[in-house]
Amino acid sequence: AFAVAGLGSGLTEAVVVNPFEVVKVTLQTNQNAFTEQPSSFVQAQQIIKAGGLGFQGLNKGLTATLGRHGVFNMVYFGFYFNVKNILPVSKDPNLEFLRKFGIGLVSGTIASIINIPFDVAKSRIQGPQPVPGEIKYRTCFKTMATVYKEEGFLALYKGLLPKIMRLGPG
Repeated sequence: AFAVAGLGSGLTEAVVVNPFEVVKVTLQTNQNAFTEQPSSFVQAQQIIKAGGLGFQGLNKGLTATLGRHGVFNMVYFGFYFNVKNILPVSKDPNLEFLRKFGIGLVSGTIASIINIPFDVAKSRIQGPQPVPGEIKYRTCFKTMATVYKEEGFLALYKGLLPKIMRLGPG
């Protein structure tokens, strides 16, 4: 039940945050000087004008974002609450904090390891394409297959350590 609830919350979160992720990634990959960059609102308008609200515009990479958030929350909440209910509660508040922190750290780490291929795909789809004007990374699973075929298995885990350092303790 906790895993299914996590999946549902992750999918909902992904639908809400994906347009903001598209704008963020577009602004981050802008090579112009900071003073020449448009505001977030203007950037969103430009994305909508060029690609619309769909999968080529403001919701580019939605499937990968659904996978990233859905898988993470499903694994995290499923693991965290099931393990928390198994391990005995400590009466000492310091030990109880360490118990919950440890379970959360392990949960976040496992969830990050499992969902990072979706994160890599999302970044490739939403980021600049290798050849300007040519879309190489279009869909989630095809992007993962292309990265695997061209760069190897470990390329699907690029950025794992910083991700664990950010999400594990959280």
